[in-house]
Formats: sequence, structure tokens, C-alpha cells
Amino acid sequence: MEKLGLNQIREEYLKFFESKGHLRMKSFSLVPNNDPSLLLINAGMAPLKKFFTGEEEPPRHRVTTCQKCIRTPDIENVGKTARHGTFFEMLGNFSFGFYYKNEATAWAWEFVTEVMKMPVDKLWVTIYEDDDEAFEIWTKKVGVAPDRIVRMGKEDNFWEIGQGPCGPCSEIYFDRGEEHGCGKPDCKVGCDCDRYVEFWNLVFTQFDKDENGVYNRLAKPNIDTGMGLERIAAIMQGVKTLFEVDTVRRVLDEVCKISGKEYGKDNNTDISIRVVTDHIRSTTFMISDGVLPSNEGRGYVLRRLLRRAARHGRLLGIEGKFLNELCDVVIEESKSAYNELETKRDFIKSVIKSEEEKFNETLEQGLVILNQLVEKMDKGSVFSGENAFKLYDTYGFPLDLTVEILSEQGIEVDKDGFAVLMNEQREKARAGRGDDDSLGWDENIYSKLDKDLKTEFVGYETLNTEGTIKAIVAENEIVNETTSEECVIVTDKTSFYGESGGQVGDKGVMFIGDEKVAEVVNTKKTNDGKFLHFVKIEKGTFKVGDKVELQVYKNLRSATERNHSTTHLLQKALRNTLGTHVEQAGSYVTPERLRFDFTHIAAMTPDEIAKVEAEVNAAIMESLPVEIKECSYDEAVKMGAMALFGEKYGDVVRVVKMGDYSTELCGGTHLKNTANAGLFKIVSESGVAAGVRRIEGVTGLNVLNLIAEKDKIINAAASELKANAQNLPLKAAQAVEDNKSLQKEIDKLKAQMATGTLDELLKEAETVNGVTVLAAAVENMDMDTLRATGDKLKDRPEDTFALLISAKDGKINIIAVADKEVTKKGIHCGNIIREVAKLLGGGGGGKPESAQAGGKDASKIDEAVALAKELAKSALN
Repeated sequence: MEKLGLNQIREEYLKFFESKGHLRMKSFSLVPNNDPSLLLINAGMAPLKKFFTGEEEPPRHRVTTCQKCIRTPDIENVGKTARHGTFFEMLGNFSFGFYYKNEATAWAWEFVTEVMKMPVDKLWVTIYEDDDEAFEIWTKKVGVAPDRIVRMGKEDNFWEIGQGPCGPCSEIYFDRGEEHGCGKPDCKVGCDCDRYVEFWNLVFTQFDKDENGVYNRLAKPNIDTGMGLERIAAIMQGVKTLFEVDTVRRVLDEVCKISGKEYGKDNNTDISIRVVTDHIRSTTFMISDGVLPSNEGRGYVLRRLLRRAARHGRLLGIEGKFLNELCDVVIEESKSAYNELETKRDFIKSVIKSEEEKFNETLEQGLVILNQLVEKMDKGSVFSGENAFKLYDTYGFPLDLTVEILSEQGIEVDKDGFAVLMNEQREKARAGRGDDDSLGWDENIYSKLDKDLKTEFVGYETLNTEGTIKAIVAENEIVNETTSEECVIVTDKTSFYGESGGQVGDKGVMFIGDEKVAEVVNTKKTNDGKFLHFVKIEKGTFKVGDKVELQVYKNLRSATERNHSTTHLLQKALRNTLGTHVEQAGSYVTPERLRFDFTHIAAMTPDEIAKVEAEVNAAIMESLPVEIKECSYDEAVKMGAMALFGEKYGDVVRVVKMGDYSTELCGGTHLKNTANAGLFKIVSESGVAAGVRRIEGVTGLNVLNLIAEKDKIINAAASELKANAQNLPLKAAQAVEDNKSLQKEIDKLKAQMATGTLDELLKEAETVNGVTVLAAAVENMDMDTLRATGDKLKDRPEDTFALLISAKDGKINIIAVADKEVTKKGIHCGNIIREVAKLLGGGGGGKPESAQAGGKDASKIDEAVALAKELAKSALN
């Protein structure tokens, strides 16, 4: 049996099934496409479910894949044993009603015995206990000895999940030898020990289980097979666990190199090494597929894995950031099969680096507080849900991290108590947001319209068309006629674009004969192809069956097209400037402006913004022809068309090509030539979520309007400074210098005032655990004076924490300061000031050593001072 590398095994498998007429499909993203039942893809067949159920037509009726997968139910066990991992690759060959048991079994046996050259005397096959058909095929057609086949029960060899498609399965096992066994006399296939390893599962989906529990035979049975790539690699390489497989071992060796530790010498050290090795593989692949750290859903899974890896890095003695460099090894080992790892390398590294930096701040402070809380506990007691929630809510310390750290000390956490407090917080947040029905119309009413009713869209070719009214919705009811001022009209044909793909719906007018009878204020499109015209009736009655002339406002459509076509140019320029990790994360184009969200971890620099803007304008000035073509999805991909991540495309797609510069899949309306956009100007660049940036911009006449607005501002500023536009910068610089000189004088006076009040303030201070604790209200100080006073207190040789509150000009100013030694004892100025500000009806925050906030309710200042003292004492005790 030849010792093959993991990457070689993957290629051999896919090549083998290609030779058997299978279409080799690229691994699907780890993010499920239109499948809300899954957080992350966790099995080879998961992305193919709709092909199995018949909801969608597969590209071919026999396919093969190597699917990247994430499974996270047992994250806590990863590392504790060498069996568990969160990331793995699943090899699979699938038939959608094309071939069945004969082919599936024969090809599986051919691959393992002739391609992998596994010794036949090491192989075993299991079948479902009642599957005589499989037994006949394995023994008489494939040629497996009957004594090498084991019948097993429903729990082991029958696949089903509730109602629906299901069937028996057959598994192939490898015997690793007696030395790996448990030594029991009855040790055999199916034993929990490490001797017999199941590595390939062939599922024969031949039944459809109904609501009565009856198994009805399918007219066209399916084949779904799955073989863990890491598992077969471990067998072929003669190693015990997935962590010793070549590509994974190289990651593990790098962890050892960075930490200076040796694998296999100490159990606790080995646990941490395995945690880091597994989690960096998972997180690298997740980020490459567009998952970004957050506090919800798959983003939270990513954050949890990254933070768990970072913590175990600390347990190995690794100081500072290291995961953002370790991911390079993962990329190098896997980029031959997953080229997106290489193209997104910089982005992956920057996301990991950013999350590591955030977590290092959280971890240091959280561990101090956690240890203080543990010290106060009675022996054998449970860590309260209230304390766990406080760590999460106030210090950003995740519950799972609290649970893991305390479990190492044999301490249990009240998770139920935490959940109660978490739900209370969510309810408060939900109540604060209130109900927001931003649509303003009941979508359910449209599901009651005739299912066969479809609207033919002719708006790509013309702005004017005649249509027949097929349905009317007025006052939330389906009616045959209406005189209501506002209603929704569905026609059999329309030139109005229905809002979709980030492009707003068209506006325009409706005529009956030569008379204008209604204004179309918006157009939307339902999932089943109906175009909804939201109209304001100006005169007359609308009836089902009426012929209407539909006319789109040309100026608004043209302005929208300028912005839409420019977003395509913008995406290309961003990828050229920032890197190919940039992908569209959302867009919105109106006649007035464009908004484009994209994946990028850091704020763009002024130079980058200027470069992107210049490149877009260059593409506009080149007068590139905009060509639109309809073709198959595969043909579009071959043309280099960029697809929108997570978007579902049909058999025929629309390709929008702008010269040789940009090629994208898009269903929106566009210009005929890029020159028609006129000009492009970026108005703003900002962050909208972790790892997602947003650019807003304008085109055409709106650029001129923007210039006019800026001219007004410049002229107004020049007038105030008694300057003209040419010498405005010089006059502004002089004004700033004058202001600085005056400010220095003011600062001197404030410092003198602060020094004069220190002795008085310190008379109110208390000493707690060797720290001077001062919380006081002072009169008539603005924020600058308060800060100056706080700095003086912080500079004292004694360990000091101070929180000062002052009301001035209708505002309440609050500052808190502490020296570094004091923060090590548990003080966090940002957390304390946040609670004090809440009491005063305001808000704020900051770092452990300094923070500031504002308030509104001056009647509670004395109460706030008392609260500050109480919080400081609690932290120090």
C-alpha cells in the first residue's frame, strides 16, 4: 500500500470518478446557499440537497466533489482527544436517479483496491441487516468474500432523518491490526476501539418514508457516498490520527515551532497544540468563504474558534499575535485545491490579526475579574449565571470561554441562569427598537394571487409598453375594480423594473388612451415573477382587463443606470487597488446616488480612495461599450464573469460586460456605454460591520450638484474668514494657529485651577486595598478642565482611582482615571463610568486606565458618586 499525501488522494479520487462519467464540481462555500436549516456546510451532500429532492435540476446526473465541511457541536472536545476536529474534507460521488447499488459498490471497491491498492485482507464491508440485495451485489458481482461482510442494525446502517428520502447504507472498514485493538475476545467490526476504521459510507436512497412510517420504494433511487479525506489519508499514511496526516501535521509542527513545545510529551500541552492546529484550519477556510467575526450565527462560531485558539496559544506560552502568521501554513498546504485561499491571503490574515488584537484586550482584563470572582466562591459551589453574564456584558468575556476555563478547575457554571439574563437583555433591546414594518404593505396578500400569473418584463428594450391589468390589490384586498387613491396593479406585461438586485424600482405614469390616469410611485417584483406597480390614481376607475399604457420616467431610469453601471466599475477598481479578496457584500442604486458594500477589513486610506475614484473615471472616459449577453452559468464563468456571493442563478444568466475591464452577472438595467455615466465622485467611505466597508458616491449631474454644494460651503467659509477661495487655506491655517495660542493660555489657567482643587478633593478620598479611591462632584468644570484635574490625580505617586462629575451649561461631564497598577487589581475605568453614566441618563466608556462620559439628570449626581465608590470598592475587593 503506497504512502500517499492528502492532496494526492483528493486528486486521485476526483480523477477516478471523472473517468466514470461524473462531473467534477468545485467545493461549495462553507456558507449554505438558500438553506436556512444549516449554519455551515457540515456534510458532502448538504449543498446538493435540492438535487436529491428534485427541487432543482443538477448540472449532470452523476457528480463528484471534495467538499470542505465544518462541524461544531463538540468544540469543547476538540483537542482533548485526537479524534475530534471541526474542519474536514469529504470526498463524495453522487447519482441523482442515474445509477445505483451495482455501480456504487463496484466503483468503490475498484478505487480502494486498485487505485489506493489497499490489501483486500484488510478490508471489511458492512450492510444493513435486511439488505439482501446489497449482499448479493457485494459477493456475486463485486467479488467480496461473504465472510468479510457484516450485517448491522438500523442504528448503524440505515440513513434517515424523519420523513422523506431514506435508505440502507453500506460501509467499508480498514483493519489496522491487533496492536490497535482493545484486546477483548469479541473485538470485531463495529467495536469502539481503534482497530477497525470506517472510512467510506455508501448510502442507497431507495425509500420515501411517509407520515405513517411506511417505506415506499422510490421510482428513481439515488446514491450518496461520503469518505472523510483526512481519515483515508491517515490509513494510507499509516498514522493514528488526523493530526498526524501530512498537511495537518505541518500545521501542528509550526505550532510547536512557534511555542517551543514538543508534541507527545505532555497531555495538557498536546491538548492546546491540537486546539490551535484544528481551529486555525477551520477559521482560515471560513474567512476565505466570507464569514467574518461577529456575536451571532456563523460569525460567532468563527469568533469562538479564533478566541479559543488564541487562548490555548497563551497556555503554550506564546506571547502576542501569532494566528495571523500561522494561517500561512494552512494556505500553503491547501491552496492547490482551493485557490481562493491564495487570492484572499492578505484579507484572511488581516481579519485574524484584528480579532486577535481585540481578544487580547478582552482576555487580560476578563481573566483578572474572573479570578477575583472565583476567589470569593465557597468551595464546591457553582459559578453563578449572574457573574457569568456580568463578565460577558460588562467585560466582553464569552460564556463558552468562562465555562472552558472553569471546567479546567473543576468548577461548574450556571448556564441556565446566564440564559435567563441574556434573554431579558434581548427582550429589552427588542422593546427599545419597537415594531418597524418598513415595507408598509402586507406581503402575504400577494401570495394569494393566481399562481400562474406572470408578468413579462420588456423594460430592457423599451420604457413604454401596453399591458393588460390582471390583478388589483386595494386596501389589502384582492379586488376586480377600484377607485381607491392608492392601490397595487399587476399587468401581464411591463416596462417598469421591479426592485431587485439592489436597484430601486422604476417610477412613471399609466395612461388609458391618451389620458394620464395614475402615477406609479414604486415597482416591486415577487419571487414568482409578478411585477407590482404601486400607483396613485388621479382619476377614473381601474378594472381587471383594462388596457393601460405604461411609461417609465426616462430621466430617473437613466440616472439609476448611471449609478448601477458605475458600481460595476467601482468593484473592479476596488479589487485592483485593495486586492482580490474584495467581494460585493451589498449594493443599493437610486437615481440620486449609489451605495456599495464590500469585504475589506480596514478603512481605506485617502490615497486608496483617490486611486479608486481616478480608475473609475478613467474607465468612464474610455467610452467602453456595455455589452449584455444571456448564456448558461458555466459559459458565463468561463468568460470570467463575477457572480454575487450567495446569489441563486438559474439555467440562463445575464452577463454585463464593459469592454475588457469588467464582466459581471447582473439582472439590472445598464448604460449602453460607460461614457454615459459622465463623472464619478466618492462621497464617503465608512464601516458598516466587522470586515465590511461601504462607499457612497454620485455620478453624472449629481456630481455637478455636489460641486455646487461644496462651492457654497467654501464661499461661506471664505466670507467668515474674510478671505477668497484662493487664500482660504492660508487664512484657515492662521486662524488655527491663533486658536492654538489662545488654547495654551486657557490650558495654563485650567491647570492652575485643577492644582488648587486637588487638596480639597483628596480630603474626600478613601483607601481600599492600598488604592486611593476618589469619587466626587465638582462645580462648573467643562470636560477639558475635568481631564486636566484627572491627569493630575493620576500622576500622583500613590496608586489612585478617581471619578469626577461636574455639571456645566446644562451638560453633565464625567471622567475616570486610574494608573496601570490599579487596573491590574481589577479597576476598569470604562466599565465603571458606563454604569455611572447610565444612572445619569447618559452614556460613555473607555479603556481600563481612562474614560469619559456624559449625563443628563443632574438630580442624581450624589447617587452617581455613591455608585462610583461602590463599583470601585467591589472591583478592588
